[in-house]
Amino acid sequence: MRMTRAIELFATHLEKVRRLSPATVRAYRNDLRALVETTDDVDIADVDLEHLREWLWRAAQRGDERSTLARRTSSARAFFRWAHEEELVPADPSLRLVAPKRGRTLPRVATADALRDVLDRLERVAADGEPIALRDHAVLETLYGAGIRVSELCGIDVDDVDLDRGAVRVLGKGSKERVVPFGAPAKRAIGAYLTRARPVLRARASAGGPALFLGARGGRLGPRAVYDLVAREVGPALGSSAVGPHALRHSAATHLLDGGADLRAVQELLGHASLGTTQIYTHVSSERLAAAYRLAHPRA
Repeated sequence: MRMTRAIELFATHLEKVRRLSPATVRAYRNDLRALVETTDDVDIADVDLEHLREWLWRAAQRGDERSTLARRTSSARAFFRWAHEEELVPADPSLRLVAPKRGRTLPRVATADALRDVLDRLERVAADGEPIALRDHAVLETLYGAGIRVSELCGIDVDDVDLDRGAVRVLGKGSKERVVPFGAPAKRAIGAYLTRARPVLRARASAGGPALFLGARGGRLGPRAVYDLVAREVGPALGSSAVGPHALRHSAATHLLDGGADLRAVQELLGHASLGTTQIYTHVSSERLAAAYRLAHPRA
């Protein structure tokens, strides 16, 4: 079987069996198509370790970062492990493929005071009742208050929100549902949005829809609009316009740990499959502690 055909079958497996998101499947496909260019679309059974090493070497020569090379290594391993299980290859050629070590990049986190200033200002602006201002305030309060992903936020329907309990049901990675709590500020912001803004925005669309957060034309709010909102409102607090919704998720996790939350509770809240993913936020807190020590201790 040619590599291109095997890759498409693998992509279907990722989508239908493992139920990965379209973006994740697309990333796997793009990585493996680059491998096809290196191997000239040979039969998958003819690909060996040297093909894989040359593929990574060429990527490194182009200047790809270590994180990109590590991701491609992971893609190749997943692909050939599947191919071996499906008996498309006699042996897995990726078993001895070594991924370059990743440099640890700590997530960017806004201080609690900085975010409080941003959200308080948006609340004052929204007090005038302008629908978009009410929506924007509710969006940021929900992102930070629940610590959810932008895809999860955009997928929320009205029926997913329980204002009495202060909780929202979201669909995370791998189509896994979880119920996430949020605090009183988010509850007030969502309530005001539902009462005073969503009906106005909803009236702008020709057909109804269940989405909680709506765009200016009445359709479901998309990730791009949320990215623009976060960059505009939260970016100054982090000193950069290149700030996305994940900064609020990072900030929520770090502030929970700083406040004494249990690591496993934060893992469940964020919907991380692995505790190791959550542990990066303990490094963020440690970095802050070290910075405070260097600034304050006379023997630092």
